[in-house]
Amino acid sequence: MAVKMFRKCPDSGLYFHKSAESLMKAHAVLGVVYLLIGGVLGLLVAATRAPSIHLLSAEAFYTALTAHGTAILIYWIIFFEIAVLYFASSTLLRCRPATPGLGWLGFLLMLIGSVMTMVAFARGNSSVMFTSYVPMPAEPIFYLGLILFAVGALIGCFIFLGTLVIAKREKTYDGSVPLVTFGAVTACIIAIFTIASGAAILLPTLLWSVGLISNIDPAIYRLFWWGMGHSSQQINVSAHVAVWYAIAAILFGARPMSEKVSRGAFLLYILFLQLASAHHLLVDAGISSTWKVFNTSYAMYLAVLASMIHGLTVPGAIEVAQRKKGYTNGLFEWLRKAPWGNPVFSGMFMSLIVFGFIGGITGVVMGTEQINLIIHNTIFVPGHFHATVAVGTTLAFMAITYFLIPVLFRRELIMPGMAKWQPYIFTAGMLLLILFMLGAGTLGVPRRHWDINFADAAMQYQFAGSAVAMMGVAGMGGILAAVGGGMFCLIAVGSLVFGRRLDPGASLFSSFGLPMADSCYNVETPDRLERTPIESTGSSGHAVEAKGTFVLALVFLASFVVYFFINAKYLSSLWKLG
Repeated sequence: MAVKMFRKCPDSGLYFHKSAESLMKAHAVLGVVYLLIGGVLGLLVAATRAPSIHLLSAEAFYTALTAHGTAILIYWIIFFEIAVLYFASSTLLRCRPATPGLGWLGFLLMLIGSVMTMVAFARGNSSVMFTSYVPMPAEPIFYLGLILFAVGALIGCFIFLGTLVIAKREKTYDGSVPLVTFGAVTACIIAIFTIASGAAILLPTLLWSVGLISNIDPAIYRLFWWGMGHSSQQINVSAHVAVWYAIAAILFGARPMSEKVSRGAFLLYILFLQLASAHHLLVDAGISSTWKVFNTSYAMYLAVLASMIHGLTVPGAIEVAQRKKGYTNGLFEWLRKAPWGNPVFSGMFMSLIVFGFIGGITGVVMGTEQINLIIHNTIFVPGHFHATVAVGTTLAFMAITYFLIPVLFRRELIMPGMAKWQPYIFTAGMLLLILFMLGAGTLGVPRRHWDINFADAAMQYQFAGSAVAMMGVAGMGGILAAVGGGMFCLIAVGSLVFGRRLDPGASLFSSFGLPMADSCYNVETPDRLERTPIESTGSSGHAVEAKGTFVLALVFLASFVVYFFINAKYLSSLWKLG
């Protein structure tokens, strides 16, 4: 008799293989742990950047800032992304995972590597910022920890690809892989490129840190490091866009307006998204203007086109699904009548809006070589990537977690009232942080300086009062965002520890309409003939127009044009002719 290794969720219709489910849980839980650690560190950083509080000493500030960036930008997100890879392969393809034993080896390497870097930070000898530019030295265990973590993540990527091969060979699905899985393939391919770039520079840097190599060229280091440092954020983009599509299917049964176009947009990510790394090098003297302009203009704009396609087709698919349900009055009844009290939806949709309107627009502006001269190495830069990563990616992952707690972990969500408000509080705090960082950066506030007042500097400099006020508001926003992040961690961890264990066949969670999960592995062979909406391929068709989404797209275009020319005006005021 075959071993019964699958269970079927009675409400979502998803299948979970026991080995893959355990790996998903382990990676997701560790991700949330690092979100909590990084969030506490971010709270300390925000309180220090606010001039009226100025909490930490200079030494403690740079240690906290380095650890915050590493915990959030690398550990929280990549741990969670590996969980997404297992979900998008084993669960959505109804397939046993390839070599689950190696999966646990990869998890162990990621855990050991991440702990090693945190130990390096605790010792206080590795305050080299997220970029860790040479010739600033860190402890050898800092570089070794990053390398071990990367190897563990690489193992997870190859297991994901191996599971796709098994699913194809064993014919566990019909036709093309679901679009969500296709998006995960994109994230996996970019991850492999990212890890290769990191290995190319971190391995020699490790040897330099122990004295076996006498010198690392800073220009070469920056070039290769940003192939890892920025491309790692492109893994996030591909993964959280896949999450957008998944949530649209879960809550609305929405299918892409054109799946071929959506898949083509993911392909553009693979071909061009990593080239955006060049916008970190636009002021470097050792790189030609031709290389800079090609990578950050002609090539990068194709990746921008891909994001704009996703930003159009995800809300467009939701609008089509909503209009088919009868929400046809005016341009935006479909959006007004969406389940805004459900954190799965509200988190996803605010992730989409902030990522597109703020993260996307500021990213393109930063990628313009001339305008980049104004904002390079100012507080504008973290303002941009908090819009892309802290809201775009993190909020999307928070949203899907509210779905996974009952479905994957088989626990009832605690404190549903708090859960309804959590995405709004987190987003409100982040918007204050982001918008006022962008404003202060435009006024020249430096990106990494501990004290905006330069109180202990030999040469004094006084910023305009408006810049100081903006940093104060940004600090308050960071504190509010930390409260929102803490609410999420409390709900997520509390639900796993104290949430009521769900019985087989439990009904939908009344507060949000969240699917519940079965607790028994009682299916030998998953049914391949009928897919759930999240697994489905195909397009929604063109029977219903998405007029509201088209209007939102026009608003986005107008916002981009206005913001671009505002920055061009700032540039012209600096470069006066005649």
